[in-house]
Amino acid sequence: MSQTQLRLVMRLPDDEDILDTDFPLGDGTAETGAKVYCPYCNESVEIVIDPGGGTAQEYVEDCEVCCQPWTVTVQYLEDGTATVSVAPLDE
Repeated sequence: MSQTQLRLVMRLPDDEDILDTDFPLGDGTAETGAKVYCPYCNESVEIVIDPGGGTAQEYVEDCEVCCQPWTVTVQYLEDGTATVSVAPLDE
């Protein structure tokens, strides 16, 4: 496909929950944020997590306090709750 397609969705209060079809985790109310502690500087950091990335995720993110890289592991359960952990990238 040579053209980029953009899909805009306007939601009204009485619309069916569109997230249920896009992100079928439980009732569509999956967690999108988590509080973690940096394994380098031990500061508390709020990170954004994306249920659209799948039920099991692993990626690299830098600490917003000390800029050291972490490996972030996210596991979504059927009810939309997430287990999030961070580890030093070099482990």
